[in-house]
Amino acid sequence: MVNIEKLIAAISPGVYCKARDKNGNDLRKKVKAITKEEGYLAAAKDADIIASDEIFDPENAKGDPFRLHGLKAALEQHKIIYDSPAESLEPIYFWILDFLPRIGYGTINKLVDNFVSAPGSAHFSELGMKATKMQEEAMKTLGAVNQVLKSILNILYDLKQFKIRLATYEKYSGKESSPEEKQGALLSLKQIWLDSVDIQRGNTAIKAMAQQFDYVTLIDAFMAARDTEHAAKPAEKGGLDLNDRVKRIVTQRLQEFFIWLEHSEHELKKRFEIEKNYLRSQYNTIKLYARWVKPYLEAARKLEQNATQTPGLVTAFNTILLELSILAECEYNPSDDIKAGFLPEMFKRASKRTYTGLVWVDFKFRGIPQRAGQGYSYGGRTEVIFRALALNDQELKVLKSEIEKDDFKGMLSWIEGAADSSLKQIEKDIEEFLGDKKEDQKKEGNKKKKEEDDNPFTALFSFFKPDKKKESKPAELDLSKGIASDTNYEKVLRSQAIFDAREKCLLVFETYKKAHQMVAW
Repeated sequence: MVNIEKLIAAISPGVYCKARDKNGNDLRKKVKAITKEEGYLAAAKDADIIASDEIFDPENAKGDPFRLHGLKAALEQHKIIYDSPAESLEPIYFWILDFLPRIGYGTINKLVDNFVSAPGSAHFSELGMKATKMQEEAMKTLGAVNQVLKSILNILYDLKQFKIRLATYEKYSGKESSPEEKQGALLSLKQIWLDSVDIQRGNTAIKAMAQQFDYVTLIDAFMAARDTEHAAKPAEKGGLDLNDRVKRIVTQRLQEFFIWLEHSEHELKKRFEIEKNYLRSQYNTIKLYARWVKPYLEAARKLEQNATQTPGLVTAFNTILLELSILAECEYNPSDDIKAGFLPEMFKRASKRTYTGLVWVDFKFRGIPQRAGQGYSYGGRTEVIFRALALNDQELKVLKSEIEKDDFKGMLSWIEGAADSSLKQIEKDIEEFLGDKKEDQKKEGNKKKKEEDDNPFTALFSFFKPDKKKESKPAELDLSKGIASDTNYEKVLRSQAIFDAREKCLLVFETYKKAHQMVAW
């Protein structure tokens, strides 16, 4: 799991990253350069969160926004260490989780949920067996996914062959085709008939007769004749210069060819539609399988033991380490500060990004798992760290996106490897054939909207379907290579948002202590 402190410093280096590294080099410049080349996760490895080193009165500082005191002390931190073998983590976690919405934090995200048990504990063995069961069920379904993928590949190959054949028929019968195109299409169709239909006659096939019985002109005559009338005409009347024996054979075979030409196009179109329907069926099947396998993979991943290893975890001990992290959001509203007289009225009209005050709570627990009914209870040492900061809407979006991206490097990548990545290789082909119906509707002038797929299992592989919402929206700003620095207006707003977050963070910290009869101011 990426270090969230470092990730925040990489996303907003101008505010939360240290100015210099240990060697005195410009760290912020280095982080920005890595972000442009490799992305935020790579930059987070070198970034280092800044420490607040300024002491000031928060109330007076908030009333003097243009001094930007909030940016000078951008990250506030409080810590509680609670050590009691008889007390578990659950009451602490849920008290804070339930209190945050009461002070305005309507959106709460869980960023980290990791654990690791000592290998010698019964807890380790039990969860290991559960994880193995989930993995076994997932692998069974993934085996079925692979079989369907093979079927899809075969269907796509057939459909491509059908499409090439149908394109030749369209050239031959199309009103917009030139005489040269029609002639070329006719020759191609004749060749197909010779290779696939006439060849089944054996020794009486045109090719066999040309090779075995010295009908050397038979193939050329068949290919050159436009129709039966052209083949039967004498040479002096514009017909082919052939002897009567060859003319009789060519005329008879041409008649058979044109009958085949008429019926084969109809049958080929019918087979093409059947194959497309089969492709759609297999496509829905693989989405269904993918939906089925996802809960097992998610469960297996959550049962993975991936918390940070510490000396507190001894192999032979009955010990567990837990890591939890939540991020509470409360959007900063500058109108409150304008009403209070801290900000001038011009901030109402200033073009700006929105800023969100964040309370970030880290839980680190070391305890002893004890059997309690069907589950376990945990008593031990709890360390709770409260942090207050503020990010703009772009930075917050990137933070969530990068944490999710890093999270998918785990077991859920099985889906991508087994189904997602494989299907992406043939995505264009699937869209090409499954989108033909939509194109036909356009050609026919049917303006009725195509009904959306009511299959409840389409969410996982939604990349196959064009996203109409995305197409209608304007292109979003690319934030993958860095976010623009704050303007002068935005620096003031961020500073005030930081103060708002600091007040609420301190409120959570002090209220918890007072509610649990701890020493507090």
